[in-house]
Amino acid sequence: MNSFRDKVAIITGAGSGIGRALACALAAAGARLALSDINAEGLAETVGQLPPGTDVHSCILDVASRETVMAYAQTVAAELAGAHYLFNNAGTTLIGTFENQSIEEIRWLLDINLGGVLNGTKAFLPIMLSQREGCIVNFSSVFGLVGYPTHSAYNMSKFGVRGLTESLWSELAGTGVRAVCVHPGGIRTGFEKRLRMSAISGARELAMQAKAPSLMSTSPETCAAAILTGVRRGKRRIVTGRHARLLFWLPRLFPSAYTRFLQPLMP
Repeated sequence: MNSFRDKVAIITGAGSGIGRALACALAAAGARLALSDINAEGLAETVGQLPPGTDVHSCILDVASRETVMAYAQTVAAELAGAHYLFNNAGTTLIGTFENQSIEEIRWLLDINLGGVLNGTKAFLPIMLSQREGCIVNFSSVFGLVGYPTHSAYNMSKFGVRGLTESLWSELAGTGVRAVCVHPGGIRTGFEKRLRMSAISGARELAMQAKAPSLMSTSPETCAAAILTGVRRGKRRIVTGRHARLLFWLPRLFPSAYTRFLQPLMP
C-alpha cells in the first residue's frame, strides 16, 4: 500500500497532538477515518477540523480496555468494510523516579501505553491478515531508544512497544501486513500540560516538569508528515522530532555510556 485514498485508517488518541495532525493529513489524502479518543471534547474538535466531505467515524474509546477495543475493531471492520492502517497513537506519561512511583501508578501507565498498543494490534491484526493487506503503526518514543531519569515507567512502556513491533517484522513477513515503529521526540503537542506527576514528588520530578516545555519544539503537523512519508516509503522505523536522530544513534555508538551525553537534556 503506497496510497491512503479510500483506505480505512484507524487512529487512537485522535483528540489532540499527533493523532489530530494525522487525522487531518489522512483526510486530505482521501482516507476514510475511524477516530477514537478517551476525551470526547478533544475528539469532537478534531472532527470539526477535517475537510468537508471527509468520511469519518468517531468513537470514545479507552484503549486500556481489552474488551472494548476488541468490540471496536469488529464495529470498524463491519461499518467501513475493512481496516487498512492502524495508528496506535494513544498514550500518556508519568513523571517520577522509580523510587517515588507506586506500583499502581506504573501499572496505570503500562495499561494505556503498552496495553493500548497490545489491544489495538491484537484486535485489528486478524482483520488485516484476512485481507492480506494492512499496516500497523505503533508509537514508541525516543524514550524507547534510551533510558531517561524520572521516566522509568514511560521507558518500560515504550521499550515494550518497540519490542512488540520489531518481533512483528519477522512474524508478518509474506502476509501482506507490515508493522512500523515510530519514535517521536520533542513534539509540541501540549502533552506536558496533561502529564501526570507521581503522588510522591521531589525536587527531581519538579525540575523535569519545569524543563518539559523547553524540550517540545517540533510541531505535530511536521511529525505527522514525516510519519506518513515513512509509511508510504515502506520504512520499518520512523525517527522524527527534536533530538530524535541523536537519541537514535547515541545508544548504538555508546551502548554503555550514552547517559553521559544526555546530561544537557536531563533535569
